Amino acid sequence: MDRPATGRVPLTQRSRVTNGKTPFVEADRRGPWARRWRDVLAEIISDIGGHEAGLSEGQRQLARRCATIAIACERMEGEAALGHEIDLEQYGTLTDRLGRCFQRLGLRRQARDVTPSIAEITAEIEANKQHEESDAA
Repeated sequence: MDRPATGRVPLTQRSRVTNGKTPFVEADRRGPWARRWRDVLAEIISDIGGHEAGLSEGQRQLARRCATIAIACERMEGEAALGHEIDLEQYGTLTDRLGRCFQRLGLRRQARDVTPSIAEITAEIEANKQHEESDAA
């Protein structure tokens, strides 16, 4: 995490978080959820231009919050997938907050063109014909 110097405070008098040495003040960064949090944070930062885009402290803070909320949602989704009850109100609130946080960061939903090309349509027609011919035989 390359960060510009903060004011005139010597590096030795700043926190490891400020100096970019660690993402948390106190935490075991080796667990699976800590690794997942770092992965999600890296993807979000990439989506907003990457570290080389010169992100502001506010953008970095919002990206961290997005990653934290996303991990909370993922944990709840894991519980639901195991058949356990989850607090849907809390899940919905977290999901809404995550969406608002992404909006504040400038991330937007982008529609994806799913219209098949002429070549794909032609290939599908040919495949269907071959399938019908093999069924008739």
